[in-house]
Amino acid sequence: MITTSTVLPPSNSPWLRLVHPTSDELLAIANDTAPEWSDSLPLSKYLEESKSMTDAPLARNKGMTQWILVDSRLAPNQRQILSSCESFRKRALASTNIGGIRDVIIQGIASVFCAPRYRGHGYAQRMMSELRRELRNWQLDGMQCVGSILYSDIGRDYYSKLGWTPHIHNTHVELRATKVARSPVVQDVLAEDIPALCEEDEIQLRRLLSMPPMNQQTRMAIVPDMDHIGWHLAKEEFACDFLFGEVPKNKGAVAGPKGSRVWVLWNHRYYDHPDKNEPNNVLYILRLVVEGDATYDDASDAEGNYVEQKRNLQAVIQAAQQEAHTWKLNTIQVWDPTPLVRKMLARMDLDYKIVEREHTSIASALWYHEDNDIGTTPLWLNNEHYAWC
Repeated sequence: MITTSTVLPPSNSPWLRLVHPTSDELLAIANDTAPEWSDSLPLSKYLEESKSMTDAPLARNKGMTQWILVDSRLAPNQRQILSSCESFRKRALASTNIGGIRDVIIQGIASVFCAPRYRGHGYAQRMMSELRRELRNWQLDGMQCVGSILYSDIGRDYYSKLGWTPHIHNTHVELRATKVARSPVVQDVLAEDIPALCEEDEIQLRRLLSMPPMNQQTRMAIVPDMDHIGWHLAKEEFACDFLFGEVPKNKGAVAGPKGSRVWVLWNHRYYDHPDKNEPNNVLYILRLVVEGDATYDDASDAEGNYVEQKRNLQAVIQAAQQEAHTWKLNTIQVWDPTPLVRKMLARMDLDYKIVEREHTSIASALWYHEDNDIGTTPLWLNNEHYAWC
């Protein structure tokens, strides 16, 4: 049984350690986090989901690690969990300012939590301080870790003071779900289609990063691979199976011939039960690809087959609106649209708004500079929802 002693150590105590929780401690954490993070799930299902997600893509095979800050003088299952979090090992690409590419690791930090009874003592800050040192060499398999990322739901300042600087763009396009006629150029993306699209996406991303940037800035991108997409789909399918007794068949939409294609991969997220009064549920576009788009960092205004791709983009966006309507979602979010995508959207007859996130899902990064050749803080490309954790 985990104790709840009224005597708490100071946050600067030398006895505090960052360790890994036992199964009983994981259950205790899930019970504590449920009031804030269970979304549309009742407690019993949330506890089940928490356990099942440890074997989801990206998490399995030690891809995810759970961490807790504890008093090392106390025994496991008898110690207070002063703060907790998870980390995910993410494949990433780093380019030099002359176009060289390295395969590297980015550590994603998620589920940072301090139970109300332990707040106000600086424990989360101590945990993050310990974690930033630990993750630099954690499970790298011979690769180099160039930094860590997190998504703050408590604004920009707290984590910034600890070293995690907000991304220059925490922006998304938001559209309403609506019933819309299907375009003849659009095709559904099914689960079996995703691996090939992810492989092609990575090839294009490597090609983009191999082109030296005009401003000589180094760049980094988390690879939008099957592990990342699969993690989101596992969470989606658990919730949908509980809420509806079935899971969405369509995982995205694609339009256009190869070379001029536009595709989206999406994720159904139910923060509220869909029958609740004024629910706030979202179809997240995990990844949006416009083939040939080289405007990720404003280095080029190349537009390729602009008219055709604009039509294809509108087709997949409207497919997303229809999907959201069908599955009782309220809005669609497209994170970090490129300059080309923004230009295309502005010339479409679509009702949307641009949102700058100030308080939630603030993508933030801490970069390691010593003993690597990245040097300056890189430009983080593709700050899209697939990388969220």
